[in-house]
Amino acid sequence: MPKSPYNLSPNRSRRQFLHQSLITGAGLCLSSLPGFGQDKGERPASSGEIRVIHPRGRIPVGLIIDDSTCLVNLNRFAIPQFAQAWGKGYTQSWREWPVEIPDRFVRQFGEWSAAHGVKGKYSIVPYPACVGRLDRMLPGWTQRELKDSLDLVRSLMMPNWDIHPEMVTHTRVIDIRTGHPYPDFSLKYMENWDWTTGRSIDELSHYMAYALNVLKEVGLPCEGITTPGGFGTRARPQLAEATLESVRDVFKAEIPHYFRDLYDEGNESVAPRVECASGLRSADPKCVVSVVGCTGDWTGGWDCSQPEGADRFITADLKSGRLVDVIERGEPALMVCHWTGIYWNGEERGFRILREVVRRMHERFDHLLWMKLSEVARYWAARELTAIERGDSAIVFEAPFACPAFTVQFTISDFRELTLRDGKGLASLRPVSSLRSLAENTWHRQNDTVTVCFSLPKGQSWLAWSS
Repeated sequence: MPKSPYNLSPNRSRRQFLHQSLITGAGLCLSSLPGFGQDKGERPASSGEIRVIHPRGRIPVGLIIDDSTCLVNLNRFAIPQFAQAWGKGYTQSWREWPVEIPDRFVRQFGEWSAAHGVKGKYSIVPYPACVGRLDRMLPGWTQRELKDSLDLVRSLMMPNWDIHPEMVTHTRVIDIRTGHPYPDFSLKYMENWDWTTGRSIDELSHYMAYALNVLKEVGLPCEGITTPGGFGTRARPQLAEATLESVRDVFKAEIPHYFRDLYDEGNESVAPRVECASGLRSADPKCVVSVVGCTGDWTGGWDCSQPEGADRFITADLKSGRLVDVIERGEPALMVCHWTGIYWNGEERGFRILREVVRRMHERFDHLLWMKLSEVARYWAARELTAIERGDSAIVFEAPFACPAFTVQFTISDFRELTLRDGKGLASLRPVSSLRSLAENTWHRQNDTVTVCFSLPKGQSWLAWSS
């Protein structure tokens, strides 16, 4: 069995190790670390009488896939670079691994996920392990093969998956003035280790923009970024602001988001964090959302280590496992895995585990809602930043961002009709017989509690009732 990085148990990922090393090395508890208390920014004053719940009253779920890109089996090329920088540990038999994760597997995975409603985030590393740039060429593959691979991502993956750069190379830091890696091979110039420490917002923003622009050149729009390993661990405020600036600048994304953290056990909240909110009543509101994973990579690991299997997610009897814990406490369940482990050097061990996890999830729960990370980010931004005030016969919403399937609960003793009005007109909402039947422009009543689902428009709108 290949040895895991940094002489760790094969059950711990780079991301988990780097996260923990910061905590123990500083001798601090998590809550007191600089940057974990990120700047939330503005918050509106809202009525406590109105409760915003999950979209359609369901639990958001999704799959976060790291280390994916076009054609290149990323970590086959990354491991020798990690070994050179770290100087110890990496004893994996990487020379025996295939250089490619073929597009036939991308198609197989994409068709399966579409058939089962699975959504989430799929990284596309722009310059994978310095092998080649997706907007130029990949040595070892023809230009036609690269074009076909990009076309497949656009046509098959993008409808259900957000595309993220995982920085530029996922290994060595690029000098963005030259496009070449820095000559320093140490941890100080590895994307997934020390480089971000002490960097300014502008430095990080320009570096992220470099990665985003490569994907823009090949027609892959992005609303967020994924950090490789420990990127940004000691620069969290700068990471949040740089994500906000770079993603807005390159893609004009309204609500940028990023994946940096995961908690695979315990009671730490895994709800998204809406940060750096400003200008909520202006024509140009801003915020960035930190999306949090809830599992470790138990499907096969970034380095094709022995998988822990489906039971860590949800047991065969459907009664326990990390997903059961998170879903039953009512928080979004965003699983984390690595593309290299899903493919598992052609053995597809991780893919088999993932299929079983999804089967068990759907058997156990009937109130899940698969969402892309951008959809989760938008919902949380609207949830936390919309001003809500209740009057005698209407609820007034002042929303900096529009949001589909916005769902609220409130109490009312008697009414005959619910309507939604904004600057464009008036719409009647229809009743449904159960909470499970909620869809946009519907409502359900149980005793004096009313649950309403509607498409929240940007700006001012009114949810009114009449007796």
